[in-house]
Amino acid sequence: MDGTVLVADDDRTIRTVLTQALTRAGCKVHATSSLTTLLRWVDEGKGDLVISDVMMPDGNGIEALPDILEKRPSLPVIVISAQNTITTAIAANEADAYDYLPKPFDLPDLMKRANRALERKRSTVRPITEEAPKGVEQAGDELPLIGRTPAMQALYKLVAQVINTELPVMITGESGTGKSLIARAIHDFSDRRTLPFVTATPADLADIDGPATILSRAKGGSILFDEVGDLDGEAQARVVRMLDSLTDDAPRILATSQQDLMEKLESGNMRQDLFYRLSGVTVAIPSLRERVDDIPLLSEHFLAKAERDGAPHKVMSKGALEMIRAYSWPGNVRQLENTVRRLIVTSPEEEIGRGDVEMVLGNQPEIEPLIGGGDNEKLSGSVAKHLRRYFDLHGGVLPPPGLYSRILREVELPLLEIALDATAGNQAKCADLLGINRNTLRKKVTELDIRVTRRRKLM
Repeated sequence: MDGTVLVADDDRTIRTVLTQALTRAGCKVHATSSLTTLLRWVDEGKGDLVISDVMMPDGNGIEALPDILEKRPSLPVIVISAQNTITTAIAANEADAYDYLPKPFDLPDLMKRANRALERKRSTVRPITEEAPKGVEQAGDELPLIGRTPAMQALYKLVAQVINTELPVMITGESGTGKSLIARAIHDFSDRRTLPFVTATPADLADIDGPATILSRAKGGSILFDEVGDLDGEAQARVVRMLDSLTDDAPRILATSQQDLMEKLESGNMRQDLFYRLSGVTVAIPSLRERVDDIPLLSEHFLAKAERDGAPHKVMSKGALEMIRAYSWPGNVRQLENTVRRLIVTSPEEEIGRGDVEMVLGNQPEIEPLIGGGDNEKLSGSVAKHLRRYFDLHGGVLPPPGLYSRILREVELPLLEIALDATAGNQAKCADLLGINRNTLRKKVTELDIRVTRRRKLM
């Protein structure tokens, strides 16, 4: 390795370790705990590579990236962060970071990436896109991974935890929630980002040689079985045989489904062995009606995106946003984006009003029935069905002890979360709604680790 590396981290141990490792590799190193000092070095023209933490005592490393790259477009910046969330990874990517590593990082891996950055002497085109497989450049056309609600934060946390594991991931959610985007994010922010990302469709598996062709195309990258619930029995058998033949250098396996796979399993339309091979980790994406507080943020994103694409500047009135929030959005984020696009075209004024929204949403479909039960099915019937399925899946062997408390917890958690959301986080009102003591509610909130967010408006 040859070059000067600027290291910025408020952790003395990390500065010392990086300084020693980079110096032994042949680099000159300038290390600091101050973002201000780092920016001064950049202004002075020092450094061939920057390795920077995100949260610094005097600023944010990601927020400083645009300033660094405006002054030094060819200077690669590797971001390291203890904020191990997918949002940080995405923010680093959008800010044109050369690379991103969550802490704790593997030092040999960081040294390899630093060496690659120094050898590349990167141009203004960001290497993450250059090294990524064909198709990443179209990622901007996908649904946005945007959301500040607890449901989305929990999703980000789970995705961040599985990014660099070898476990297969099953991604579930309704149409239009962004299942394929999550799959792509898992690949693009993993150690396999430079390898191919292959989507396997039912047509790819129709031929007996389909699995072998898919493996050949993947080359150790990632394979996504899109809408795996649509595969017929023959295709499912081929996938099982393919998964059983995988070696140590096999590609990462991902799958998506908007169908209730447990229901298909129960009906015999889904192979049990395939289900368990694909369900190493299940990532459930919430529907838009489960995170209505993200709707204004998403609407602003789509308005800004359209304006960047040449559409006129538009803003949402308070009444328009209220009506958009109240809608059921059976088509989820994709339907919201299409609606915003129509509003931009059809609204005569700069401010989109409630009447404009009424005209557009009046022609939209109403909420679809929820998956897994008929319109008249009672809660007790649905619970009974799931419990029978739970026992059946144990193959005649009793489940582990403690079933009573586990089942009560499964029902109790969503009940409390939904009741708290309905009462805008007001615990006194929520306790009254549930008919329990306020201290009991507080205890349950603590035990179940429920995040309570207070809002002004109550239902």
